Amino acid sequence: MAEKNFITSGRNTIIHKIKKFDLLIINGENPVVIVSHRGIGIYKGEIPAKRSIAKKAYQDIVQIESGDVFSEEKTLLFVQALDGREYKIDYSKVDTPNFIKVHQENYI
Repeated sequence: MAEKNFITSGRNTIIHKIKKFDLLIINGENPVVIVSHRGIGIYKGEIPAKRSIAKKAYQDIVQIESGDVFSEEKTLLFVQALDGREYKIDYSKVDTPNFIKVHQENYI
């Protein structure tokens, strides 16, 4: 089995592991979120068609509803990023300033 660039924890937490790769979090039809070693934001680029293309661009696609992640779409998702913060992504508040918020300043 290949090494993943993230770990899932509990029912709705993703932990970013490897600084070299950015995570593209896809949760149904909601906006795609990018997690890098510098922080988190809404991804505005084109989503790679295959994982191999994403890997060449130093990205990893995280399909939330896939069986190896959470097996269902999530309304609330927590992401522990490499910048030392834990972010809360609330998909019920898309297109508002509260869509992505800092949940904990220092989770370590």
